[in-house]
Amino acid sequence: MDSPANDARSRQTQCCIAGGGPAGMMLGFLLARAGVPTVVLEKHRDFLRDFRGDTIHPSTLAIMDELGLLDRFLKLPHQKLDHIEGWFGAYRIKVADFHRLRTRCPYIVLMPQWDFLNFLAVEGRGLPDLTVMMCAEVTDVLRTNGRVTGVRANTLHGPAEIRATLTIGADGRHSTVRQQAGLELEDIGAPIDVLWFRVRREAAALDRAFTHITPGKVLITLDRGDYWQCACVIRKGAAESVKARGLSAFLDDVGRTAPSLKPHLSDVKSWDDVKLLTVAINRLKRWSAPGLLCIGDAAHAMSPVGGVGINLAIQDAIATSNLLGEKLRSRRLADADLPAVQRRRAWPAKMTQAFQVKAQDSILTPVLTGNHEVMRPPLALRLMTHSAWLRSLAARVVGLGFRLEHVQPVRPAA
Repeated sequence: MDSPANDARSRQTQCCIAGGGPAGMMLGFLLARAGVPTVVLEKHRDFLRDFRGDTIHPSTLAIMDELGLLDRFLKLPHQKLDHIEGWFGAYRIKVADFHRLRTRCPYIVLMPQWDFLNFLAVEGRGLPDLTVMMCAEVTDVLRTNGRVTGVRANTLHGPAEIRATLTIGADGRHSTVRQQAGLELEDIGAPIDVLWFRVRREAAALDRAFTHITPGKVLITLDRGDYWQCACVIRKGAAESVKARGLSAFLDDVGRTAPSLKPHLSDVKSWDDVKLLTVAINRLKRWSAPGLLCIGDAAHAMSPVGGVGINLAIQDAIATSNLLGEKLRSRRLADADLPAVQRRRAWPAKMTQAFQVKAQDSILTPVLTGNHEVMRPPLALRLMTHSAWLRSLAARVVGLGFRLEHVQPVRPAA
């Protein structure tokens, strides 16, 4: 990984990737592994963030296995989630059973995303064609005769230009590359936001319920070993009104929703310990322009429902490498090749977003806006609770997605 002091002011490469998140780091690793000179630009000094998704799904674990990285990866500290269940009022609900999946790792790995990204960066150091530039914030795209030919970036040592045959926008839901390229975004709509915080977990705590739903309240708890990573779902734009009621009132609501958290809610000492995730569901009408392709959240922002955003981003990276990698290496890539990625990955993205919208409309919105004192789970949740087959189907949708990608073997250079 390059240090800021070693960042070149200008360089030429085959592929320039804006964004060192799951899509960008995975694609950079795959392309460099295939012999494509690749530069990944990450605007931060490291991969630590206030909010990063913690879920590594079975589909991603399968990719790590195909790359020969799985055994080393699983030596990192992590927890395993092989089923999803929770409380809906007084009802215990069962949603998904991952152990029924026919895959080597039939479970979700809970691991800080920065550990996953650091792992890819460390493994990538052995690839001579991969350069990861930290503290390099993309500010604009470069154009020649209307075609994107790279990016401008600010580094600690001044502006830099990275020129490339192909530029990838993998810089997230607020993508600078997407904005500067003028690609049109279609807003699907998300009626929720999320407040993230953590509290200590008692070693003897036995209730590992994933979801806690009470009248007007939805709380997700991820077991991270010695602490709970908590996500409090709120109505879109309601963060300020929640804060106006005061931290004590907020924590009282949390304690009533998930009583097992009460002993350590004092760990949340101020609103600085609570991070807001503004939820969006959107997608690009066109993922590409001459010389440019957007993937991951830059192409289709996901709701946190199901925790599938990382999964989709990595699957996009696999498809991009499979479809474009060999053409990049042999310098035969044409602009007409770029829409193939959207044709391959748009359907899974749309299906996943439809699943998320359905969950929002049928479960989250009625709970958050209703005035009922006694709740009964929707029919779909009741059916899942009593049907192993439906729980297996839910596990496949969440864990593997709607179109599973596989890493193609690297072809010998001609």
